[in-house]
Formats: sequence, C-alpha cells, structure tokens
Amino acid sequence: MSQPAAAALPPGERPLRGRRESASAARFGRSAAAPEGARIRTADVVDWLAGRARANRFRVERIPFAALDGWSFDEGTGNLGHRSGRFFTIEGLSVRGAPGPFGDWQQPIINQPEIGILGMLVKEFDGVLHFLMQAKMEPGNSNLLQLSPTVQATRSNYTGVHRGAPVRYLDFFTGRDDSRVLSDSLQSEHGSWFYRKRNRNMIVEALGDVPDHGDHLWLTLGQIARLLHHDNLVNMDSRTVLSCVPFLDTGEDALHPDAEVLDWLTAERSRHDVVARRIPLAGTDGWRRGTHTVSRDDGRFFSIVAVGVEAGNREVSGWTQPLLEPHGLGVTAFLTQRLAGVLHVLAHARVEAGFCDVVEVGPTVQYTPGNYALLPAGTRPPYLDEVLTAAPGRIRYEAVHSEEGGRFLNAESRYLLVDADPLRAGEEPPPGYQWITTGQLAALTRHRQVNVQARTLLSLLYAAEATDGVRAAAR
Repeated sequence: MSQPAAAALPPGERPLRGRRESASAARFGRSAAAPEGARIRTADVVDWLAGRARANRFRVERIPFAALDGWSFDEGTGNLGHRSGRFFTIEGLSVRGAPGPFGDWQQPIINQPEIGILGMLVKEFDGVLHFLMQAKMEPGNSNLLQLSPTVQATRSNYTGVHRGAPVRYLDFFTGRDDSRVLSDSLQSEHGSWFYRKRNRNMIVEALGDVPDHGDHLWLTLGQIARLLHHDNLVNMDSRTVLSCVPFLDTGEDALHPDAEVLDWLTAERSRHDVVARRIPLAGTDGWRRGTHTVSRDDGRFFSIVAVGVEAGNREVSGWTQPLLEPHGLGVTAFLTQRLAGVLHVLAHARVEAGFCDVVEVGPTVQYTPGNYALLPAGTRPPYLDEVLTAAPGRIRYEAVHSEEGGRFLNAESRYLLVDADPLRAGEEPPPGYQWITTGQLAALTRHRQVNVQARTLLSLLYAAEATDGVRAAAR
C-alpha cells in the first residue's frame, strides 16, 4: 500500500482490526513464502556475514570512565553526558507504586529523547519483495556483527553530530520521489532501561535502481525467517521492523473480541498508579560510582560501563561511549495455545517505568531469572517457572537474541514460544494477563501498544509459521 500503515488516532477511536485486503499485504505474504532469494542462497548468508567481519577491523574494550572522550559526569547532578548535549545521557530514575515484589526503587536509566530511524528498504526481484539488510557492527553485541535494517541511525548520527560519513541509503527514508512508504510507526524501546525512548520503524519500497554496497544484501522474508532460528544473527532493530510488516489480517475468531482486548488494556492502565520521575544520577539510592562501573553493591540487575570502539565499516571508525550491561541471561517467552483452532498467545499488560504510557502489551514472561532467584515461590513472577521447566516437546521456538547493541553490552535473552500446559488450558489467567490471537497482537503493534520484546516474539511467530508449516496469520 502507498500510505503509512499507522495512523495517529488512539486505538479506542477506531476498530482494532479490519480485513486488510491490500495488494501490499499479499506481496509480503509471497516474500514470506519464498525460502530462497534472487541474490544469495539462504545457506550462504552466515558465511557472507563472517566474510564481512573478516573484511573490516572491529574491536571493543572496556575502559575507565576517565578515558571516555567527550563524555563526563556533571559536577552537580552526576549525570553522564556528551559535551555536545546530544546522543544520550545516563540519569537517575525514582519509581514508586509498581506491581510485583520490587514496588519502589531507584536506578540509572538512559535518556535519549531524540527519535531515530529504523528503516528497511524493499524492492522486487523476479516478482518477489526482497529486504535490503546490512551487516552492522554494534559494540554491545557479543559477536559484534549482525544483520540490521538498511538504515539504523539516531538523529544525532544522521544529522552529522558525530562528524562521520553520511548514513548510506538514508535519502530513501526522508522523501525521495522514487520510493514509497509501506509502513511507518513510532515504536517504544526497552522501558526498563530507556526513559520514554521511541524510534521510527519504517518499510519503504524502492521504485528505481538501488546502488549495491558490500555490507548490504537482499533477502526475502522467507530467508530472514529461516535466519531468525540462528542465535545472535538478526539484530533487535531488524526484529522490531519485521513485526510491523503489513501482513494480511484474516480476522480469525478470537477468544476475546477486539473491543474486550482494548477494554482490558485500558483497565490495566487505569488500575496502576506508577510514579516515575527523573532524578540526579549522583542521588540514586543503592548505586555507587567507581572508576569503571556504576553498579549496585549486591551485584544485581545491571551496571553502567564504558568502552572504546574501533569499527572499520561505520560512519565513524573509532569512538568511546557508555553502555548499560545487564547481569545474566534474560528469558522472554509467549505461552501459546490453540483455541477453537486459532493460535493464541498469553499477553501480559506489562508495567515498565520508562514507557510513555506506563503499561504496554508484553510477553507472558520477560525476566532475568537471577534477579528473582532468592524470592519465595509465591512471590516469583507468574509463569516464569512453567517456562523454565517446559519439556522440549512443548517448545515451538527457541533461540538466543541480542537486545539493542548500540546501548547495551552483552544484553541477551533466550526467546521462546512454549505451548501452554494442557492441564491448565481451561484456567482463567491472573489479573494482568489475557489470551489474544496473533492477528490481535499485530493490530496492537500497528497501534503502538506492544513492547519491543513482544514485537520480537511476533516476528518469531511469523518465522515459526513460515518455516514449520503452521497455518500463518500472514498468508
């Protein structure tokens, strides 16, 4: 379709879903059904990515805060920021009234108010849409190089604050006559680590020639679906854009009608009285600044660290910056079941202090288990133990994926799609949880109501359907 897929009205002012009988949706469906592309075999992509790693010099090393170039702690607030006043700052956040065992707390948080562009360029080859993917180095990724969107840039980067080379292919996303927007929406980022951060997720079709570049390659959606089964291969920014693909919504029967799902989400937002306010980093209770880290004495949750970076294929070949480093591997999962023959996922109305609206639709489980290891069984998060102990036969999808490698160091989560325990199939979920279809989840994504981890799982649901022969919500 030639119009942006996301409108500005809140979801309650129009139907959540409608049958999307668009030629564009059918084209994306054909791309998802194509296991091979016109330019490279799927089996050769991993070797291609390894070749790009060998062709460029990449290095990341931990450094003390004193070795940061252009970054410093403010004498008054203790906030860590850049001398330009751009990019982002590390500040403090005070939270009161959150649900769960940790109701009130203080923490460091990344404040990056500018909106970046995560954009995928698509073009037809042999009548099938292909996505232009980039081999992009991010300093926080454990393996550094992963498949990213065509364009992945903050406003500071694409306006030249870093004084580096221009962002390649950016003009396709800023108004070229020979391109058209197929999907365009503002989506949230990690609400536990970012303060009200959003990025523009775009899919744009090139109508004319697109110059080739050695760090980019064209892949069908079917190829990307297969690559999503690899650990740490397709980065987070690609996964969130893929969740916005305007697939055909068939309007399948749901356990709860769309109006009930919207009412449930509104009620969840209304019943939580969470107060989150920015505070000076120096006054953040329970956190201590050392020469190399800002961290807690008990070692839980995460630390703020500093790194020096070399990257031969980036707009700037060398720089230093702070990163947020989580402690432990996360676990992120949807429980799934078929109700009246239709695949449903168990959604959680998740509270994260950094969200603009406090509550967004999240996965059934989204936790770092180590942070809850010492809690009594009755106070542990719902469904966490069910996911951790699920028998292999119930696991429909499993892979380890990196979170945002430009701001987080070694942030990885084990992503799973797990069939719900059949012995509990008829149980009513606890408050804050609701069974919804994949079509409803996709519609909520278009309406900017779904967090980044659940959007990743939506892209993985598409991948599982494309590769395992399960009846697709997008066909």
